[in-house]
Amino acid sequence: MSMIEDAMTAQPAGIWVAGRRMLTVGLTLIIIATAFEMLAVAATMPATAQDLGGLAWYGWAFSAFMLANMVAATVAGPEADRRGIATPFIAGTCLFVGGLLIAGLAPTMPLLIVGRAVQGLGSGIIGAVVYIIVGRGYETDARPRMLAIISSAWVVPGMVSPGVAGIITETIGWRWVFLGLIPLPILAACMALPSLRRLAPAQHSTSGNHQRNREIRLALVLATGAGMVIGGLGWMSAAPPTGVALLSLGAVATIIALRQVLPAGTLRAAPGLPAAIAAMGLLNLAFFGVDAFVPLALTTVRGLSIVTAGLALTAATLTWTAGAWMQARLARRMPPGSIAVLGLLVMLIGISATTATVAPVMPALLSIGTWGIAGCGIGLAYSALSLAVLQNATQGHEGRASSALQIASQLGTALGAGIGGVIIGSGGSGITVAAERVMLHFVLMIVVTGIAVLTAWRVER
Repeated sequence: MSMIEDAMTAQPAGIWVAGRRMLTVGLTLIIIATAFEMLAVAATMPATAQDLGGLAWYGWAFSAFMLANMVAATVAGPEADRRGIATPFIAGTCLFVGGLLIAGLAPTMPLLIVGRAVQGLGSGIIGAVVYIIVGRGYETDARPRMLAIISSAWVVPGMVSPGVAGIITETIGWRWVFLGLIPLPILAACMALPSLRRLAPAQHSTSGNHQRNREIRLALVLATGAGMVIGGLGWMSAAPPTGVALLSLGAVATIIALRQVLPAGTLRAAPGLPAAIAAMGLLNLAFFGVDAFVPLALTTVRGLSIVTAGLALTAATLTWTAGAWMQARLARRMPPGSIAVLGLLVMLIGISATTATVAPVMPALLSIGTWGIAGCGIGLAYSALSLAVLQNATQGHEGRASSALQIASQLGTALGAGIGGVIIGSGGSGITVAAERVMLHFVLMIVVTGIAVLTAWRVER
């Protein structure tokens, strides 16, 4: 029997028994903390940018987080195998707390971006390690219940975090959206750590280490390349030669890395698995490319309060869940590729209608319902594409396919927010937002959604 199995058998059964109760609560709290922070930032960022005067950096608040998250998630698994779970878990918690502190005290937007990147590192490590903890720290019968609790831990933050963040921002200031969260991950780590120290490192081979190190290097190249692409776009107006150089080098690095980490044919959306992963990247690019800027458009262009603007994000979160459940029912009689196409078409309608609400002639409050439509669409498409990837993955390589899906999702999110920041924030350093620029970016995301529809259609070809 291995050391890991010894550790597991030494624990009592169940997730709420005395030997595991603190671990279960600790993991739940750390997920709630990271979920709240991820979902609350979009609601509070308009006030943050207005206070710090950094509209040109707006998109980086999301892109830096996601790119750092992508790298950290790749590193966390190997480190948990080599050092045991406790070390990366504590490192992730410290980084997350440190990022909250940096962002909450940041005097400028660039320093806030640094804080967001540090938060992304911590969140990526925590997100990866939590699932390893479930696999090693709970017996087989208890794992489904623990995974259900982890999933449920996202529900409440999804419902309340935009509104709560708005209320905090309007009453005591945006900084407390970051600073006020600090005690929760610290408490969670203190509760989970005693149990984590009893879990031994995994047994692993040298060849496995070589493969993991290669994947880590590729993740670093991919994140760096994507960051150079976003940075190059930002420099195009101020210093075209610099912008072209960064954009060209970043694009080359990104494409080289993607060819290594994604299945062959993904960049040309070959039928089957490659098309499903490509569609997932485009789906996230389009949805989060708009989602990050919905509160900004509603508060600065349409004059709504931060709390009211946050209702649009809450609506999308709720309808995303509803769309995922609808997908589960439709999957009994429709192939996942067809469901993904349907979901993307619904999302296309939602983004188009939300774009219309930016115009002064439309009632601003309609955006709550229109963005809810987009949320339902991504709920349908996201779940369907995830299912398509699992169904099309070669037996024994499901983990690699799942990893590629995750990379495509994170990269798409980072690029969507980054491109939006360039289009909406170019030409100014304050918080002057032109409705025309917002609508231009949203229209671009509509085009991306249309391309995603065509790509998803190839999943079943």
